Amino acid sequence: MTENEVSALPERRGALVLVATPIGNLGDLSQRAKEVLASADLLCCEDTRRTRQLLSAFGLPASPRRLWALHEHNEQRQLDAVLDLVAQGKIVALVSDAGMPAISDPGALLVAAAHDRHLAVTVVPGASSVLGALVVSGLDTRRFCVEGFLPRKGRARTALLQSLSTEQRTMVILEAPGRVDATLRELAVVLGVDRPATLVRELTKLHEQVLRSTLGALADAAGVEMRGEVVLVVAGAAAEVAVLDDVDLDEAITAELEAGSRVRDVAVQLAERFGLDRHEVYDRCVELQRTVVPPRG
Repeated sequence: MTENEVSALPERRGALVLVATPIGNLGDLSQRAKEVLASADLLCCEDTRRTRQLLSAFGLPASPRRLWALHEHNEQRQLDAVLDLVAQGKIVALVSDAGMPAISDPGALLVAAAHDRHLAVTVVPGASSVLGALVVSGLDTRRFCVEGFLPRKGRARTALLQSLSTEQRTMVILEAPGRVDATLRELAVVLGVDRPATLVRELTKLHEQVLRSTLGALADAAGVEMRGEVVLVVAGAAAEVAVLDDVDLDEAITAELEAGSRVRDVAVQLAERFGLDRHEVYDRCVELQRTVVPPRG
């Protein structure tokens, strides 16, 4: 190994290694991920059958003794046994069926418990349906939230949908193909038929499809039966712009100036807070500083 190369694994001491696996195209498995999967002492898998198929595809060791099932139904029970091995100096790799563990997949409890025990935790990044869909959606990526799978029915679903109606961040929602139609229609009713959204289906696979439109149009298009993994990316709600009259604005400016804030800072802050033109606020700040606010000192 040259001085510019980095080992696939941490120094030989115990560590929990989160390993991203392909969400469709096997070519997305990195060389570093292959090395970790080949040499780790233990692989914790969401589904051992799926992981065994992945290992076999790359000619990696797939002994049942290396594969432990760790999924949403047994994760809590497995914590101590898995982390005891890490504490003994073992390298434990954590994988889900596809994508990044702990993102709408098992693993978050294990990672948190490892930190609580002051054990080493590291990650081998790679494919992620959440980030993949977000960046290909054409929607705002500066601020986003991951809603994962919505509650299937009942008050929990209704309450969450209502809360999303005012969410200003771009929302990433995962959905099973058989429920996409109903979810899109409900989102269109609650968030509005004109809300921009992108439907991403079969990401990285042969029949990948990216449909960018509005919730209303996508709901109509989804009437046809869809297959494969689906991610919905929905634009956030527009920020409400406060309506100020001249008196309110003058009072806000005066209060800031009397507190010792600089004119430029006041203009930027209030313009951003109330959705006003910064240059107009600046001009008003200068005028009030000259005529209303007494000089300091």
